Amino acid sequence: MDVEYIKSHLKSHPDFPKKGIVFLDIFPLLRNPIAFETLITHFLHHITSHTIASSASKKIDVVVGLDARGFLLGPLIALRLGAAFVPVRKRGKLPGECVSASYEKEYGMDIFEMQADAIQPGQTVVVVDDLIATGGSAKAAGELIAKMGGKTLEYLFIIELTFLQGGAKLDAPSYSIVQAED
Repeated sequence: MDVEYIKSHLKSHPDFPKKGIVFLDIFPLLRNPIAFETLITHFLHHITSHTIASSASKKIDVVVGLDARGFLLGPLIALRLGAAFVPVRKRGKLPGECVSASYEKEYGMDIFEMQADAIQPGQTVVVVDDLIATGGSAKAAGELIAKMGGKTLEYLFIIELTFLQGGAKLDAPSYSIVQAED
């Protein structure tokens, strides 16, 4: 029931950002406090009943949010779990020593970075973002986590473009609330 409620707050924008693409906009969901709370609660229920329950450590140490919409969800989820929040940003946006990983986008390569002291060896991590398409950016985040010695337990998304099979590229299971077939 909450999945349909969440889905009803997503807005479709045909031919955005270019012709032939239907963009699913999460911002109407975030503008409605009840819908936004439903979204966060849905993720927390999944994490506590599935992700944590099936992990050896029985806890989440770090929530990683991907640039930029993962920053809207990650801190709330981390706070409620009693976990740290760590941002993964595009190259050149974080101060201090950083580790980096490159990934391919539909129009070229890009680089993600994470501060070098953000994750300690052995810490358990979930990654959150609004959408998984090809899986390139989430895969790069997973590579950063692994470089730091962390263990990714799961990747969480509001929307998954299932026809692109991005989840197959990831080093841990993925969970999405809404699956878009085209």
